[in-house]
Amino acid sequence: MAAARRVVDSAERVTVLTGAGISTDSGLPDFRGPKGLWTRDPEAERASNIDVYVSDPEVRRSNWARRAAGALWAEVEPNRGHEALVHLERRGKLHLLITQNVDELHQRAGSDPELVVEIHGTTRKVQCLSCDYRDDMAVALERVRAGEEDPDCPRCGWLLKSATVSFGQSLNHLDLARAERAALECDLFLAVGTTLAVSPINMTAPVAARSGARLVIVNGEPTEFDALADVLVGGSISAVLPVICGLDVL
Repeated sequence: MAAARRVVDSAERVTVLTGAGISTDSGLPDFRGPKGLWTRDPEAERASNIDVYVSDPEVRRSNWARRAAGALWAEVEPNRGHEALVHLERRGKLHLLITQNVDELHQRAGSDPELVVEIHGTTRKVQCLSCDYRDDMAVALERVRAGEEDPDCPRCGWLLKSATVSFGQSLNHLDLARAERAALECDLFLAVGTTLAVSPINMTAPVAARSGARLVIVNGEPTEFDALADVLVGGSISAVLPVICGLDVL
């Protein structure tokens, strides 16, 4: 940790990429691990495929019912790992925070939304698959609890889904371009809680390293780009990241 702390202290423009690992200490499981969301609930994984979601009304009804019945996303709170990145921002070092997560815990911890790129969207919002309608997920879930099994868009009547990027959908090209630019512009790339296996956003790490930035990886298991890292840090992210970012003393 001390080496990572020194690298962060000397950096001026830090681009951060976070994955599911930063949220596990908030009680959110990952997707494909032994206790992952999709491991325990294969139907939820099917619903994350846009072709299946659009073509199968039963998949949509089941998906909405699960969302309306579950309190998982409503109850989770940011942890010390999220707070550490807020501290990094307050130190004036954060260039951009790219997250693969869809939980909005960075913003709830206090990160400036203008400095956060949700590359895979957010599950806390709902969007129409046809028009530009978008609202809080709670609005759609209240309709489900009131008896609508498959709520449609109140503006155009087409299908609603969470504002996440499903399999088969393209990433927002402006968000991706912003992330790639931040990888080129930073002097430190900090990868946190991600195995760096999900393309194309994982490539921001080697892009940064090959552009002269230092690469620090904080993760509980090996990643795709450990060989490129200047510093590797294991352990509980909510414990080690506050030290690395200067929130807690060494």
